[in-house]
Amino acid sequence: MECVVLTLFPEFVDSFFKHGIIGRAFKNKLISGKSVDIRSFATDTHKTVDDKPYGGGCGMVMKPEILDSAIIHTKKNHPGSKVLLMTPQGVPFDQKKAQNLAVNNKNLILICGRYEGIDERVCQKHVDEEISMGDFVMTGGELSAMAVIDSVARLISGVLGGEQSAEFDSFSNDRLEHNQFTRPFEFEQKKVPEVLLSGNHKMIDEWRTRSSVITTFIKRPDLFSTKAPSKEEKEILKGLCQELEELVGN
Repeated sequence: MECVVLTLFPEFVDSFFKHGIIGRAFKNKLISGKSVDIRSFATDTHKTVDDKPYGGGCGMVMKPEILDSAIIHTKKNHPGSKVLLMTPQGVPFDQKKAQNLAVNNKNLILICGRYEGIDERVCQKHVDEEISMGDFVMTGGELSAMAVIDSVARLISGVLGGEQSAEFDSFSNDRLEHNQFTRPFEFEQKKVPEVLLSGNHKMIDEWRTRSSVITTFIKRPDLFSTKAPSKEEKEILKGLCQELEELVGN
C-alpha cells in the first residue's frame, strides 16, 4: 500500500514515516508513502494558501485552485488512489473502516485541512470519502491522517511481525482486548493471574475470553448493542452479576 499525504506541514508527516513499526514497514517495503506540500502549488510571491470566507465569519479557508492543483498532480502520479479528507464532518473512523481500507484499497491519498477547512467545490470534485476521528476539532488533519495510516498499515500482512497480533486487537470482534501482563510477576504487591503461568492453553483462552467480556462490560458496554452477547458471554456476565450481588450483600 502507498499512502500520500497532502499537507502544509510535510516535515511533520515525514517524521512519522521514519519511526516505529511504520518506519520498519517502510524499510521492509511492506508499505510506502510520502508527503506532498500543498504550499508548493501556490503561484504568488508569498505562497498564499488561504483567504477569507465568503459571507464573513472568523478564520480562513484553503484556496480551491491551489489544493485542486495539488490533488490533480498527486492523482496523476498515483492513479487509482482513494482520496480521503480528514474532517470532523466525516464518517467516524473505527476498526472496521481500517479493515475495509486495508483490504479494498491499494493506494490512499489523504488531504489534511487547516484553518476553517477547504473550499467545498474542491471537496465535491475530488474527495471520495470524508473521515473523522471523533466529535472534536483539531488545528489540522495531519494527526488524523497519521492515525488512519497507522491503523490501516498494521493490518497489512507482515507489518506487525506476528500475523495474529491484529486479529485479536480491541474492536476487531466488537469487544475490547483482554488484560495484559508481563514481568515481573509481582509489582507493588499485585501479582499476575496464576492461570497465565499454568501452561494450560485451554484455561488461558477461557481466562482471556472472560477478561475481554468483563473489560468490555465495564469500559464500553455500548459494544454489546453493536454485537449481542454470545451464549458463552452471557454466562460470563451472569457469573459477574452474581459476584457483584454477593459483594454488595456482604
